[in-house]
Amino acid sequence: MLKVIASDLDGTLLPPSKIMPAEIFALIKRMSARGVTFVPASGRQLPNLKKLFAPALDEIAIVAENGGLAWLGGRVIYCNPTPTEDVLYALDEIKREKNLFPLCSGVDCAFYDSDDGQFEETLLRSYSVARRVDDLEAAVRANTILKISVWDKLPAAEHAAGVLVPAIKGLRCKVSGYDWLDVCTLSANKGEALKALLRELGAESGECVAFGDHMNDLEMLQASGYAFVTANGFPELKRIIGNVIPSNAEGGVIAKIKELL
Repeated sequence: MLKVIASDLDGTLLPPSKIMPAEIFALIKRMSARGVTFVPASGRQLPNLKKLFAPALDEIAIVAENGGLAWLGGRVIYCNPTPTEDVLYALDEIKREKNLFPLCSGVDCAFYDSDDGQFEETLLRSYSVARRVDDLEAAVRANTILKISVWDKLPAAEHAAGVLVPAIKGLRCKVSGYDWLDVCTLSANKGEALKALLRELGAESGECVAFGDHMNDLEMLQASGYAFVTANGFPELKRIIGNVIPSNAEGGVIAKIKELL
């Protein structure tokens, strides 16, 4: 019996325009009527996801910050922050490299210290609550930080990953999109957050379907009984998971959800 459908957003459910498909809300109502909980699972922050899904908040659960937290029924039911000293250590490594811009994500607000206009324009597409601070390290010490999202002016898989993965030890460094790489505690990922939601919902992994497009979705797909990767997805993820559906530009996730229902 199907109880949960979880989907990544950027590159998966959202088309290249990043405009939410209007029909998802009708589908969420259909899912809810059949006892199925829809779970948007994203690297985006919780306030942004709540804004995107405002018409359906009573009917969904949310995985935010690439698994840093899970939200259900108006409350955070799971949170896995990155220790402060680990965040500060990673920031030191990130700031050694030009064209890498760190954004430190708290539960309710993200913090950054750059005045780069292109970076600010990009981050505000995914972060509804972000604050420019003069002292990023002080903001980290004063707040619970889930992860560092590193924006790269070059393709992150080619540049940021090549620089940061060898340099940052003892933390998870994972490309989360074309120009983003996330740094967080080793145990934080979408899979662990989804497992927490499944427990809260009284569902088994075999009662869950998940969709993704990039390597930061791997653990979530592996935690689900049935997993699908969009055709535009990262080649290695398609190789591991195997089940490929039409691309985000072709509405592959929407079509598959309709088929499942």
